[in-house]
Amino acid sequence: MKKILYLPLLMAIIALAACGGGKGDDKPNNKYLHEDDVEYAADISFEPIMEELSELFSFRHPGASMIPHYVSEDSAIRMIIRDSVRLAITTRKLTQQEQQNIRSRGHNFKQSLFAFDAFALIVNKNNPDTIINLSEIKKIISGEITDWGQLEVTHKTGELNLVFDHSGSSTVRFMKDSLNGGKPIKGNVFAQGSNKEVIKMVQERQDVIGVVSTDWLRVYKGDTAIIESFQNLDVKVMMVGRYGLKDELGIDCKDWQRPYQYYIASNEYPLYRGVYVLSTDSRKRSMVNDFYFYLKGDAQRVICNSSQLLPFSRVQVRDVVAH
Repeated sequence: MKKILYLPLLMAIIALAACGGGKGDDKPNNKYLHEDDVEYAADISFEPIMEELSELFSFRHPGASMIPHYVSEDSAIRMIIRDSVRLAITTRKLTQQEQQNIRSRGHNFKQSLFAFDAFALIVNKNNPDTIINLSEIKKIISGEITDWGQLEVTHKTGELNLVFDHSGSSTVRFMKDSLNGGKPIKGNVFAQGSNKEVIKMVQERQDVIGVVSTDWLRVYKGDTAIIESFQNLDVKVMMVGRYGLKDELGIDCKDWQRPYQYYIASNEYPLYRGVYVLSTDSRKRSMVNDFYFYLKGDAQRVICNSSQLLPFSRVQVRDVVAH
């Protein structure tokens, strides 16, 4: 009798053990597939806007939360390849080899452009030099320009130093690949560890040009971030031109612009890059469809209206006439 009475309990224990037995993330009955939270890795350049998007996701999906890891871009890509996370925010797509590494783990992946981000070059508020062109930036990171007096438009002399966030960041990759022909960066160029540290150094020193993601340049009033067209900051935002005083034909140009969304959209501001969402998340339910969350609707509106980034969705440009 005892054996008969205990048999249903024994069968229930066996069934529960079978349900919880999968240890790999690629198992169809893994715990991961039954959770609504989204753990992701993001290039630390995008921490301000990702914080807002994470809050929006949690608001739209009350049973879910986005759990961020803000790291360098190369770390974010390693994390998604190694299956430490299943969502990553980067400034490039996966290479063919990286895609193969993900497939070798039994996962599929999706990747898509969802925004554009610009680099801002910032200087101390007491620095009189706020104009630079693309060729001069290239000469700084190749070691050809090391003094403020070598710039085309300058009011000072002395050692010129360029500082960026992290040696493994997307900023360094952009400077190396897009501005320096894939060659190592040389000259007076230094890493500070984070965008905050770059801004802090610029606030303290007049010999420095800082390179930061534009979205770190917000004016905070209380708990609210105010976009004020780079006004009322503790640093100056430099104007950057593709050519400078004259274009490639020697014609008077003066094409300098600051990284406003309009000049990113019109391609007049030269220092910008795409922002991508990468996902290996196999969950299909709309509540946890985190990949498509970034590509449409409210997320794109938040990017447009609450950040310095440009959304990838079509935007309307209108002339505003002051009365």
